[in-house]
Amino acid sequence: MRNRFDDDCVQRNIDLDLNIIAFYKHELSSVECFIEKHAKHHNGSDYHILTSFPGIGRILALTILYEIGSIGRFNTVQDFASYSRLIKCKAESAGKSYGTQGNKIGNAHLKWAFGEIAVLYLRGNDKAKAYLLKLQKRMSKAKALSALAHKIGRCVYYMLKNQKVFDEKRFLAG
Repeated sequence: MRNRFDDDCVQRNIDLDLNIIAFYKHELSSVECFIEKHAKHHNGSDYHILTSFPGIGRILALTILYEIGSIGRFNTVQDFASYSRLIKCKAESAGKSYGTQGNKIGNAHLKWAFGEIAVLYLRGNDKAKAYLLKLQKRMSKAKALSALAHKIGRCVYYMLKNQKVFDEKRFLAG
């Protein structure tokens, strides 16, 4: 984009914008490295367990680590899935169901992270794509992706709870 515009004012604005972007990129990279270093120091085993899952990179691992805090605070996988917004909430009273009020209960950042992980896990993974096609026989593509994100959330819970790295055979078997 540099030196592509004839008007000096336009070119100056473009150059200024590109310099600002370069500065922010450098600063953001520095902050990410700082956070990653501290995450590895404070909770290195969980960080490495998370990054063993295909599709969970540096940023998604840090997002999960810092959004859940300690996995020990969730007594069950259902509590974790609910907190992560991977399941729909139901309003019930006296045995009567009133729909899905309160859909915004839980952590939006974790819902986003598990959705991203589902898409990244499918990228270049034929076994995962076959699993998604199996799910799509029963539901729409959007619901199948949500179901995959939910399965990934459950998997992450058990990986962190049991301190075990990702096992794809076991993941796709169930």
